[in-house]
Amino acid sequence: MSTSSFTSSLLVHDKAGRYVPATAEQILSEARRVIDLKIRRGAAFTSPGVVREYLGAKLAGYEHEVFAALFLDNRHRLLEYVELFRGTIDSASVYPREVVKEALKLNAAAVIFAHNHPSGHPEPSEADKTLTRRLKQALELVDVRTLDHVIVAGRTTISMAEGGLV
Repeated sequence: MSTSSFTSSLLVHDKAGRYVPATAEQILSEARRVIDLKIRRGAAFTSPGVVREYLGAKLAGYEHEVFAALFLDNRHRLLEYVELFRGTIDSASVYPREVVKEALKLNAAAVIFAHNHPSGHPEPSEADKTLTRRLKQALELVDVRTLDHVIVAGRTTISMAEGGLV
């Protein structure tokens, strides 16, 4: 959905204090803030539904690819959500070394990866599958478990773990 074709019945204050229709980006930004308030540091990610709701709210609506990770403790409680890499409309460069550094910095025991497909096509590409294997192998060397890799495409989310790909 492009922001230019979006009409909103939600109103926000402009700089002069007048009420004006909110843009799609303002609405999505506020949704991301609300999901952060709802699921705070220490919240347990014990069900696929909670993971999908959280990641769907965080990654839907971007017009470029974003690669993120949920870094978790040994009881799958949230340590930190980090948007690690930003890309173009159809790809993002991901560096396993940087992912491992972040996991060690946060003392994570487990991780759930996520990225969005702005195209709206949710199926994992061969590049997604290869990247997931590389990240999993790199993290295994430092005893961090890879639990899942979720792809967000609009309102649809795909779990690579549920598909047997993690």
